[in-house]
Amino acid sequence: MYKYVIFGPQGSGKGTQSELLCKNYGFVHISLGDIFRWHMANHTKLAARITRIMNQGLLVPDEIVEEVVHDRLEEHDWNYGFVVDGFPRTRPQAEFLFENWNLDAVIYLDVPDQVVEERVMLRAATASGGQTFTKRLDDTPEILRVRLQEYHEKTKPLIELYQEKGMLRRVDATKSVEVVYQDILNQLQLAKPKPIA
Repeated sequence: MYKYVIFGPQGSGKGTQSELLCKNYGFVHISLGDIFRWHMANHTKLAARITRIMNQGLLVPDEIVEEVVHDRLEEHDWNYGFVVDGFPRTRPQAEFLFENWNLDAVIYLDVPDQVVEERVMLRAATASGGQTFTKRLDDTPEILRVRLQEYHEKTKPLIELYQEKGMLRRVDATKSVEVVYQDILNQLQLAKPKPIA
């Protein structure tokens, strides 16, 4: 059984690489964003709590995020392992994860800010039918730069923690999807999966 965390900035390909790993090795993809979106779509009590917090301009506290992840992992539907995407985002969240589950490795998809900007702007233009930007506020270069700065400030202590534990696997995510995926397999020392009969 394998237990991994995959993280990187917006546009680094976390979702794509998580899905490839899960599809080919039978792991379960646990995306914090997907879980929160499900709660919002289904108007759960948790969604109401989160909305109230965010409407006050506050970040969702670690305790709530940890509770959501704990409940999801306790479902034990991951016979071969899991890939967590979008969590942890703070050092306390990472320490919570280490206390409760024996992780095997953390995959860091390393992409320079300039490449992130190019990818996100391209994605925004494609999504809006060739127009420069979508109407989403966070798709403007100025907002994206602020978000990237916040991202780096938050992830620096995380990277240090993962390095201390000898778990960090840094992958150059500027390359093609196929090359990045192969690099991840090499770093995790995963053999190529046998074709399903």
